[in-house]
Amino acid sequence: MTRTSTPASLVEDIARAVTDVPGVAFLKPDLAGRLRSALAAPERTGHTAVPSGVRLARPQDPDGTWHVDIKLVAYSRTRAVDVARAARRAVTTCMAASTPGNGTVRVTVTVTGVI
Repeated sequence: MTRTSTPASLVEDIARAVTDVPGVAFLKPDLAGRLRSALAAPERTGHTAVPSGVRLARPQDPDGTWHVDIKLVAYSRTRAVDVARAARRAVTTCMAASTPGNGTVRVTVTVTGVI
């Protein structure tokens, strides 16, 4: 992972790290993401959306706690608890590489479905 300069790029790094975890089918889109995809125009724009399934709350002070919330769907051939633990480790590793010395990280991983 490289150092990130913006919260949006940090969210993208986290999303990439989680989707690379074995057993993760995809990140679960939120309601806004579903509506956005349903109402999207046929042509694509150069704008990149914030990945669905990742929420990042930045601390108010530099030594504060980062809050990362992940919602994902796992494959049925895996144990959901193992996928959630591996995703949590991936987020923790990504945050340590991207924000060294910038407070602690609290990660919540929710497996919302299995396919």
